[in-house]
Amino acid sequence: MALTRHFPSQWPEENEERTMIDPNSKEDSKFKELIKVLIDWINDVLVEERIIVKQLEEDLYDGQVLQKLLEKLADRKLNVAEVTQSEIGQKQKLQTVLEAVHDLLRPHGWTIKWNVDSIHGKNLISILHLLVALAMHFRAPIRLPEHVSVQVVVVRVTELIYLTLLSSVYESERDAFDTLFDHAPDKLSVVKKFADGVYLVLLMGLLEDYFVPLHNFYLTPESFDQKVHNVSFAFELMQDGGLKKPKARPEDVVNLDLKSTLRVLYNLFTKYKNVE
Repeated sequence: MALTRHFPSQWPEENEERTMIDPNSKEDSKFKELIKVLIDWINDVLVEERIIVKQLEEDLYDGQVLQKLLEKLADRKLNVAEVTQSEIGQKQKLQTVLEAVHDLLRPHGWTIKWNVDSIHGKNLISILHLLVALAMHFRAPIRLPEHVSVQVVVVRVTELIYLTLLSSVYESERDAFDTLFDHAPDKLSVVKKFADGVYLVLLMGLLEDYFVPLHNFYLTPESFDQKVHNVSFAFELMQDGGLKKPKARPEDVVNLDLKSTLRVLYNLFTKYKNVE
């Protein structure tokens, strides 16, 4: 199973937040129109450069297209390397490009809603804020759709702290989860958060350092079958990461079987407890 690496390689910090667009919002007609208008505009501006943008996140994150776009719009040359393959080089280019953008926009009262990390991290919301600001500043001959709104899902990395709860049972001769049931029954309800599979999928992406495409699972599952699909998909990711096939059934996790869920989390903790 091939997944696109996206998140930074370091272990995520506690309470760190990452955002993604709700899949339902991506299907909104005005949102899709906004993206199309901006893509068409960029391609019109850069037609002489023989640059064709097809997807904003994938084509703008490294700074190359943004560099050419700003140079064309502002009629100035930026002092940056033409081709940068490394992440450090890409971020250095982005830094230079965005500083030039900020020098143009700030005097006119624009609020900066993007930065190097969000653009390089392929955050579509940040990229859209940047492009709309540029289009309006340079009075692009395009008609932007009005009242475009999207729902943004904020993932706060707090579930990792629950995995540390399991470390207290390592030296026990008894079954780890019997011990956990004995000593922390008031805290066990937290595992119910994993019942729909969403946190399990997102957690695997964080632990294995890749972005899980949203079309592969249900971000807001509504039915039992959708939840089972999510948990089953999470189990597949675990096996891809080198874990044995979980003994628990996806249906057990969805049905709030606490011991089954704890066994899954314990296996994750055992594998990733020393990751930095």
